[in-house]
Amino acid sequence: MALEDAKTTVDEAFTRQSLSGLGFENTFGGATSFLRRRYTKDLTGVDLAVTGVPFDQAVTNRPGTRLGPRAIREASALQSPDAPYGWGYNPMEALNIIDYGDCPFDYAKVADFPAALQAHIARILSARTGTVTLGGDHFITLPILRAYAEVYGPLSLIQFDAHSDTWTDDDMTRIDHGTFVYKAIKLGLIDPARSVHVGIRTDNPDSHGMNIIDAREVHEIGAKSTAAKVREIVGESPSYLTFDIDCLDPAFAPGTGTPVWGGLSSAQAAATLRDLAGINLKGGDVVEVSPPFDTTGATAIAGAHVAVELICLWGWSHLKMGA
Repeated sequence: MALEDAKTTVDEAFTRQSLSGLGFENTFGGATSFLRRRYTKDLTGVDLAVTGVPFDQAVTNRPGTRLGPRAIREASALQSPDAPYGWGYNPMEALNIIDYGDCPFDYAKVADFPAALQAHIARILSARTGTVTLGGDHFITLPILRAYAEVYGPLSLIQFDAHSDTWTDDDMTRIDHGTFVYKAIKLGLIDPARSVHVGIRTDNPDSHGMNIIDAREVHEIGAKSTAAKVREIVGESPSYLTFDIDCLDPAFAPGTGTPVWGGLSSAQAAATLRDLAGINLKGGDVVEVSPPFDTTGATAIAGAHVAVELICLWGWSHLKMGA
């Protein structure tokens, strides 16, 4: 789309003709699809689908993340149409990206939700399309991993988080955002020896074989060395990256359910994600953005930035590395 067309372009979420290309709509107007991508369920020719999961019935503390996908989409309008900083290419021009809308489910039938989400993601993957998912609480990653493991086998999980989410829970019917990693390990969805937590700052006596780069280590060794350690752990294995926004210190992301002090800064997270370029990323998500506690919008803005970095990482592995 040419810049001169911007004056007459409205609601690119519906009127956009191409699945790639830049967007110039006013940041304060129009339908808020993610990055002004087209809203569509047609996966023909689509490289990457952004989808939302407005679910927060698995939280242990403050709810509100069901409103996260909408807030992240709105915040994404602030992103520049120019190439994301530090990447050297623009995935919005190089990739066909859509906003696939939200996962449909009946909020009153919570037990049916995991299967509904797994089927939602599986439908996208069946079209040979990747996903970047906007949460929602962190439980949503478990059904997503189920769908991905059916395609790629056990994955390497890269988890940015204040909490390990590895609390013992052998009841696979329980829906809890604090036990999804434990269950993913037990179900064989991820290989803990090739997986890593980044930013942890709460104790769990059993790591269940997961590698840990806690928040203090990130502060001490810096983003570049942190990314190098992550890359060494996951190697070339198919990887899934999940970013709990509470990995960031509450000073940078107050709008979340279980904030913990001592976390990463936005700058540390941004540099670490960019230095992961080259991993074999198959998909990713950003979760736990809770707008009711996000009085300035800073948390949603951070979530939108993380989602853009995930898009860039996915594009890098598929365009540059041929994954």
